[in-house]
Amino acid sequence: MTMSDQPIPSLTGWTEAELDAAFAALMREVESSAAALDATSAEAVEAFRLHWLGRKQGRLKAVSDAWLKAAPVEAKKLLGQRFNALKAQVEARLDDASSASSASALDAEAIDITLPGRARRLGAEHPLIKTLNEIVSIFQRMGYSVGVGPEVETDYYNFESLNFPPNHPARDTQDTLVVAQQERKPLRDRLLMRTHTSPVQIRTMEQQPPPVRIVIPGKVHRNDAADATHSPIFHQVEGLCVDTNITFSDLKGTLDHAMKELFGTSVKTRFFPSFFPFTEPSADVQISCPFCGGKGCRKCKHSGWIELLGCGMVDPAVFGFVQQKQPGYDPKKISGFAFGMGVDRIAMMKYGISDIGLLYGGDQRFLEQFG
Repeated sequence: MTMSDQPIPSLTGWTEAELDAAFAALMREVESSAAALDATSAEAVEAFRLHWLGRKQGRLKAVSDAWLKAAPVEAKKLLGQRFNALKAQVEARLDDASSASSASALDAEAIDITLPGRARRLGAEHPLIKTLNEIVSIFQRMGYSVGVGPEVETDYYNFESLNFPPNHPARDTQDTLVVAQQERKPLRDRLLMRTHTSPVQIRTMEQQPPPVRIVIPGKVHRNDAADATHSPIFHQVEGLCVDTNITFSDLKGTLDHAMKELFGTSVKTRFFPSFFPFTEPSADVQISCPFCGGKGCRKCKHSGWIELLGCGMVDPAVFGFVQQKQPGYDPKKISGFAFGMGVDRIAMMKYGISDIGLLYGGDQRFLEQFG
């Protein structure tokens, strides 16, 4: 490609005819250099751009210095109009050349579709997430919807509305992770990391009248020292069922079915009296050891039974808190049950994991076992 390096000639006059002739010569020069341009070469396209549009030595810069600056005031408008038309012509030819250069580069890098594909390694669900999803899906098949809520909660939703008295040990910072500098707020408005997913039960009941059937998976936080069986972060799945004529028999039937779905049809359940501030009566639930069939082994401490979750009938006092925003929860007309289980412990049982820290360490060698 050859491009003219001749200096810009001086204008002999400033009439429209003289200006038309001068700019027509430059436009022919643009067309000539564009026609000779090798548009498949990115270097040639860049050379064309610098030749015409270069900020220091480009031809248009030379035209501006030689003609525009020397033009009398009355000719500047005519010169400006023709200069802009010339610049537009240069940019149009540059766009054409750039498009051709890009198309050529794509052709050079075209994919050969006849080559065999490269297989992508598929990931696998983390054992915690896999267990959590399995539990949730069991209750979804029973007609439960999934509820979610914030991990940073107020004292009201985490404790007060769930019938925890003001002096309950769970409110102490030895058990609960609280947000700093909350002392000036009323106790019910102070922020903390939720210690269970139960606040979602209250929030759900406040937002919709009965009947309610929800299962609540999520991350919770407690001020526990990390060891083989404890972690300051762990996961829970809780459930809530509220309607007319809900009885403890419904609770037992629901959990018995869920445990059989989770661990196999041979698993049995049994209930022992317990205490939780938000349920009355309350119970701990044990399942027959799915590893030894109830005969006794190390995993069940040779008892044949494993304690797995807590449950109970919703305390009428809890409905009393909800009634402040949702009058439909009259404890004289409705009843309900709630339950909760630790996902981490169930995952450790199902997959033979001895240290809860392995679930959070991110060690790929450990996680690859579940791929």
